[in-house]
Amino acid sequence: MENILVKDMMVPLADYVTVSDRATLADAVAALKKAQQEFDRDRYRHRAVLVLDQHGKVVGKVSQINALQALEPKYRGLGDLQELEGLYGLKADNIRRMISDHGLWKMPIDDICQKSAAISVRDIMHKPTEGEIVDQDASLNEAIHQLIIGKHQSLLVVRDREIVGVLRLSDVFQRVGDIMAACAI
Repeated sequence: MENILVKDMMVPLADYVTVSDRATLADAVAALKKAQQEFDRDRYRHRAVLVLDQHGKVVGKVSQINALQALEPKYRGLGDLQELEGLYGLKADNIRRMISDHGLWKMPIDDICQKSAAISVRDIMHKPTEGEIVDQDASLNEAIHQLIIGKHQSLLVVRDREIVGVLRLSDVFQRVGDIMAACAI
């Protein structure tokens, strides 16, 4: 896999679903839904929306988790959710207690239309870190390492520090699976 390059596996920016940084959560979800319906059936569907500034540059990403989390504003006041996972664990009783203790998800679905239209993607988008960026000429091995170590669902692909695509974990897994299936064991 050393000779497979990231640029050979990425989804080009032009083929990825995007919204303006002035869009709402409702806009982003609608764009994602439309892209999922239109995307090539031989590939996995998109699970995130890239956010572009007024110059067309990627400034963030709204994932399905970001969208769901944004519908319950009390999550913002909880701090680092991964720390909470360590405190509460993921057992069903602990999840129910956390929901009760913090008053989470009492009525977010009831007014979902109004909420999603009032939430700006700027306020909920994830801004990419250095560990979520990979050069287009990097090997697939290097990208797999980044995906695993960072527990990322995707990496933003750059050429000369300009984002040109997205390398998705689902596509990498499919490619690795295809290579494994071709092995004569």
